[in-house]
Amino acid sequence: MGGEGTAFVYGTLMAPEVFFSVCYGNHCPPAAISDLHTFTPAILEDHCRHRVQYADYPGAVPEKGHEIRGVLVTGLTDANMNKLDYFEGSEYERRTVKVRVLVREGGKEVLGPEKSASVYVFLKPNELEKGEWDFEAFRRDKMKFWTRGDWTFDDDDKAAVNDLA
Repeated sequence: MGGEGTAFVYGTLMAPEVFFSVCYGNHCPPAAISDLHTFTPAILEDHCRHRVQYADYPGAVPEKGHEIRGVLVTGLTDANMNKLDYFEGSEYERRTVKVRVLVREGGKEVLGPEKSASVYVFLKPNELEKGEWDFEAFRRDKMKFWTRGDWTFDDDDKAAVNDLA
């Protein structure tokens, strides 16, 4: 697995509640599970994030001179990666990239060490809107639909999510 148990997430999965819903079927798992993972702000350079048309989520595509602020998630198992692959579906391809972790120094955020991570790149750039995807608007308006208490990703749910998209 590229990235040795790490992934750079830049969309709905930046919300730990969505990440845990996808990987564990529970938006608020016990500490023994949530403590296995860290969530650290990071930057992916030479990529751009756009909203996918008719969807709540974004897609990232390579684009020189642009960068995406997202989250580096650690502690991922092969089972976690399989669930993330299924969640992302055929519209995305998992690739290994280098990201820069953001660290606080002297009260401000600066670029820290470079890390290898998996990222899901969107494969249909013609289905992306021009504007940047807005994570705060997603948290405010849509996240409640993505973190239902009974949420698990089986074939029926995946079809329902695709029908809504």
